[in-house]
Amino acid sequence: MNHVAELAGIAVAVLSFAYAAWLYLWVKKQPQENKTITKVSGLIQQGARAFLNRQYKLLFVFAGAIAVLIFLVLPAPIWNSSVAKNLSMALSYVCGTLFSAFAGKIGIEVATIANGRSAEAAQKGIKPSFMVGFRGGAVMGMAVVGACVFGVSLVYYVLRDTQAVLCFSFGASSLALFAKVGGGIFTKTADIAADLTGKVELGIPEDDPRNPAVVADNVGDNVGDVAGMGADLFDSNVASLAAALVIAYKLDATSAFTQNVETVFWYAALGLLASILGVMTARIGKHGNPTKALNSSTYVTTAIYAALTAIVTAAFGFSWAIWASCVLGLLVGVIIGLTTDYFTDDTKNPVHAVAHASATGPAFTILSGVSYGFLSSLPAMVGTGISTLISYKLCQGIDPNYASEYALFGISMAAVGMLSIVGMIVSNDAYGPIVDNARGLAEMGDLGDEVLEITDELDSAGNTVKAVTKGFSISAAGLTVIALLGTFMSEVNTAATELGLERLTGFDVMDPLVMFGMLAGAAIPAVFSAMLMLGVDRNAQRMVAEIHRQVKAEPGIIEGTVDPDYEKCIDIATSGAMKELIPAGLVAILSTIACGFIGGVRAIGGFLVGNIVSGLLLALFMSNAGGLWDNAKKYIEAGNEGGKGSDAHKAGVIGDTVGDPFKDTAGPSINTQITVISLIASLLSTAFLTLSLF
Repeated sequence: MNHVAELAGIAVAVLSFAYAAWLYLWVKKQPQENKTITKVSGLIQQGARAFLNRQYKLLFVFAGAIAVLIFLVLPAPIWNSSVAKNLSMALSYVCGTLFSAFAGKIGIEVATIANGRSAEAAQKGIKPSFMVGFRGGAVMGMAVVGACVFGVSLVYYVLRDTQAVLCFSFGASSLALFAKVGGGIFTKTADIAADLTGKVELGIPEDDPRNPAVVADNVGDNVGDVAGMGADLFDSNVASLAAALVIAYKLDATSAFTQNVETVFWYAALGLLASILGVMTARIGKHGNPTKALNSSTYVTTAIYAALTAIVTAAFGFSWAIWASCVLGLLVGVIIGLTTDYFTDDTKNPVHAVAHASATGPAFTILSGVSYGFLSSLPAMVGTGISTLISYKLCQGIDPNYASEYALFGISMAAVGMLSIVGMIVSNDAYGPIVDNARGLAEMGDLGDEVLEITDELDSAGNTVKAVTKGFSISAAGLTVIALLGTFMSEVNTAATELGLERLTGFDVMDPLVMFGMLAGAAIPAVFSAMLMLGVDRNAQRMVAEIHRQVKAEPGIIEGTVDPDYEKCIDIATSGAMKELIPAGLVAILSTIACGFIGGVRAIGGFLVGNIVSGLLLALFMSNAGGLWDNAKKYIEAGNEGGKGSDAHKAGVIGDTVGDPFKDTAGPSINTQITVISLIASLLSTAFLTLSLF
């Protein structure tokens, strides 16, 4: 095989970095003149940097320990292997963690300079404010996907080893897991404490500078929804490419059709190129609708990607079945996003129904929100299943001698397709916290009611699109881990052939080892979620106590004559997040290893299946229910069902408080947890095959 495909990936990635740099400089050039906004924006940037530095110091110690373990045991114990081979695996893992950290750091830097500029741009109208927010988010989108395509292409180009790509993916996933968990705990600690003390107890607005937690809340938007989300989608994208490459590499070595690895790299590069073009075309009219602008950019990117991949498929003679699977995955992702939009958009019936139920009390807010959250999971679950089934059937006929392998490759390419426009998805998602901060800064800077109306509209669009992108990313992670299940089987069968052992053909649910694994795997997402939400609960209680202490000790805070101690609240959120960061992730990792050494590869197969199904359901339910409660509260605050200060509003705030750790801590962290354990299963497949208790 020639190296043109990998070089094309590297070239497009470099182009995306150059475009990200131009966008960053454009955002930085926008004026920021309001002294209060400049001061608070600086505090937000300082707090976000401090949190990220502490988190990365802790995670790099953890990553260093894992890198040493990988060097000692992968792909085989170092005393039975080549030192160079084991070293390449360890270095690939380290590169994955560094690239993931880079993506988060870039996002934080641009988001914390775009927020104040977006707020001040709103004085000139919705269009300039939207463009600052969107282009700030697009820096993150270009950096995340550029780092993904560049990293995978470079590792494969240099080492020609798919196990090294799996290690790169594991590095990205393990850092993303803890970054998402830490950022999620920080942001929801501050958000819950600020809401409960500010809105409910003190009766002051959401972003009032008299609230000691207000700056920590704005910092949290960045470390959770920007840095954590960037690492999360970086991990999903890398994992989808890694899963596809492992299967493609083995098919190229055995099948009559030998362009599978090339197909993966070309399709990934074109996805990034389509996202660049999509971001370039994003526009909004003078009195335009920001939600419509964000969604139409996604549709334009989708169309560009489908056209570009069709041209390359025809030009290079790639398989049209693979192209169809890829485009199918992309279309299903868009459809899943639209169904998520229905359940979370404040112009749709479910949000109105929950807002109306809130007038009767918080119990009905919770009951109705939970019910719609569960209902919302069906379209995404079924959509993911349909995409898997059709991709499987489409591709098994490419080479009848390798029908099952091509079927699994088709599923993996559907995941690549669903994540192909992730540059646009990340841009839309990072836009959300930027305009959320802008809204708060506009209030603190006293820019007037007209500016607040504009920033409220932009913020509402951000919440809606954020819910859509979370549904999209969770479903994409679902397809990715189904592909990783195929990668696990492929790795096991390679080792079984070399050792003369029985090959896996599937997982029989009547096999007690498979059933044991399924039940254990299905429980892990629930335990993982509970640990994260209890972490938020404990940390938020500490911050509420600190807010009470400050307000009681210094009455001038509420009178507006004395500034609160913002840094103390930031420190509580940071310290608590560091404390809660590692345990939940370790539970998921260690339970996978324990299951493998107890029940072997069949138990691990069941463990992965149970974890995937249970994890997807919980992740979709929690993300959508949380988004629904958030927008129901905002719908009431817009003057419906009694408006601000009404009983419905108080109930809506409680619903939003429950939904916060659902949608921003546990829900989006689960898909990263599934990816991490799937990669561990593939990397340790030989050990599980030869060293199990049963």
